[in-house]
Amino acid sequence: MAKILAVLYPDPVGGYPPEYARDGIPTITGYPGGQTAPTPQAVDFAPGQLLGCVSGELGLRRFLEERGHTFVVTSDKEGEDSTLDRELPDTDVVISQPFWPAYLTPERIAAAPRLGLAITAGIGSDHVDLPSAIAHGMTVAEITYSNSISVSEHAVMQILTLVHDYMAAHEWVTTKKGWNIADAVSRNYDIEGMDVGVLGSGRIGQAVLRRLKPFDVRLHYSDVHRLPKEVEEELELTYHPDARSLASSVDVLSIHTPLHPQTQNLFDDELIGVMRRGSYIVNTARALIVDRDAVVRALSSGRLAGYAGDVWYPQPPPPDHPWRTMPHEAMTPHVSGSTLSAQARYAAGTREILECWFDGRPIRQEYLIVDGGGLAGTGAQSYTVAG
Repeated sequence: MAKILAVLYPDPVGGYPPEYARDGIPTITGYPGGQTAPTPQAVDFAPGQLLGCVSGELGLRRFLEERGHTFVVTSDKEGEDSTLDRELPDTDVVISQPFWPAYLTPERIAAAPRLGLAITAGIGSDHVDLPSAIAHGMTVAEITYSNSISVSEHAVMQILTLVHDYMAAHEWVTTKKGWNIADAVSRNYDIEGMDVGVLGSGRIGQAVLRRLKPFDVRLHYSDVHRLPKEVEEELELTYHPDARSLASSVDVLSIHTPLHPQTQNLFDDELIGVMRRGSYIVNTARALIVDRDAVVRALSSGRLAGYAGDVWYPQPPPPDHPWRTMPHEAMTPHVSGSTLSAQARYAAGTREILECWFDGRPIRQEYLIVDGGGLAGTGAQSYTVAG
């Protein structure tokens, strides 16, 4: 029997379960490109429930305990003598989330000799040290595409929020209890006719481009892999060979590239400095792709008219993180990929992976980041990145 440790975000402040706004969610059976939605043998939850928090348990407890496994769920992942560190040494499977990452460092992996599988309930496994996972013989998997559309919708929302200066207008009728229309519209623009760019044209980036097309904007993109000609023609895209060319050509830039050594701190003072004065950046990818303090300086100087995103470093950020108080921001606490709709899919995908793992069946290839073999399949140690 195995021990499974799930590190999930804390319950709602008002208690669990919350009062749901809707009675259910639409059923999604497949994604663009033909990939099917997760297909576990069964689920023990109602789609639309809050599953990603501690009491939600990703709907896994009954399934795991009926099979005789030990299931530990916590939100305590950092600091001396955290639950994560106490439980890790005899853990076989760790489940974590990009929104509340359990950072599986080389030291933590080395301290967990039984650890054979790390599952990201969502997309984005950069909180796992992949070279150490490979050396350890682990399998690392994530629920590819489960929340890609969720993130793309959030990015479009934040683009419109910044350009229309929604946050300032909302503040006038709530916090300030006023009706100062002149103040509320003094930084409010239309996106129509603007140049809008996407850095990274994977699943999320392409979904953003498709959702922006009806707004009558000029669309630009940059990626190491150029899109097929027919897609460029369909969306009337302008391709840029690098981030500098893209950044200097657009009014709005949405970041959807993975975090790796070449993209870490990519948007520093120099790169932001080539952008048009009054440009906007939306970052729903990873916080370390931008230089934290360069963003603050650019907003303060007016080089950037606004910055929005829902990714931070570290997560959660400390109370004095400067992005909490910088001007002209529209930040959220990494919620873009954790809608109740997305939770139903990534919870089902997590169960699908666990069913395969415990039954000795191969995990579907789309989910694999590192295939460490063992119960999952081939025994090959490969390193792939799911977009």
